[in-house]
Amino acid sequence: MQEGAGALLVTAAPYFDTRRDRIIAFAARQRLPAIYQFREYAIAGGLLSYGVSIAEGYHQYGIYAARILKGANPAELPVHQPTKFELVINLKTATALSLKISDNLLTLADEVIE
Repeated sequence: MQEGAGALLVTAAPYFDTRRDRIIAFAARQRLPAIYQFREYAIAGGLLSYGVSIAEGYHQYGIYAARILKGANPAELPVHQPTKFELVINLKTATALSLKISDNLLTLADEVIE
């Protein structure tokens, strides 16, 4: 804060995940707009999140497990990368920070928390 940070970017890391509420509270106290990796942060009060869909990842894990249980050789299964990303915007937090979120960005969002 002493260096004049204008925003906060929180990446995916177990360290941050276990401190989610503290990080969100810090950003609110400092009036810092913050973007997070997982939708759970925006739901908990963070400004916005953009990252892979964890639900879709679990779905893919299930498909892999089913294929292995049906006899597929794990070494022969293809490697998949995430293809579904979610943008979640928390308008309550935006209002608290006196931020105007563009209508264009709102239409692109997968979820808007009002």
